[in-house]
Amino acid sequence: MTIRTLEDAKAQARALRQALAEEGTKIGHAQALERIARLNGARNWNVLHARLSQAEPEPLTMDQRVTGQYLGQPFAGRIVALEGAGQGYALTVRFDEPVDVVRSPAFQNLRRQVRATVDAWGRSADMTSDGVPQMVLDVAAKV
Repeated sequence: MTIRTLEDAKAQARALRQALAEEGTKIGHAQALERIARLNGARNWNVLHARLSQAEPEPLTMDQRVTGQYLGQPFAGRIVALEGAGQGYALTVRFDEPVDVVRSPAFQNLRRQVRATVDAWGRSADMTSDGVPQMVLDVAAKV
């Protein structure tokens, strides 16, 4: 399976509908969900929904290599401090390359390391001004 959450599956279905519409083919949301399910190895949407509902994320560990986005900027790095387990974590990530934490073209502020609180799926509850989680880790699920 290439998706980890119901949110990911629904986002892929929306993207599929949009791409097909741009090519002149219109399909309903339910049809898009069914296609996404089959593309991810499930017989139908109900089966994929059940799998994703039961999937658990792999736990984060100290010194684990991670990738994701911080303030909309892609990063790769390593967890250098970690507290918590299961439902959420307070962690510090040291980036391989500094990440610009300012969106202004007028100046930049490069950060080498950040501290964040994320849920079990690696998403922070804190959001940017446009409603995107400040940190999103690429977290694998145990299925």
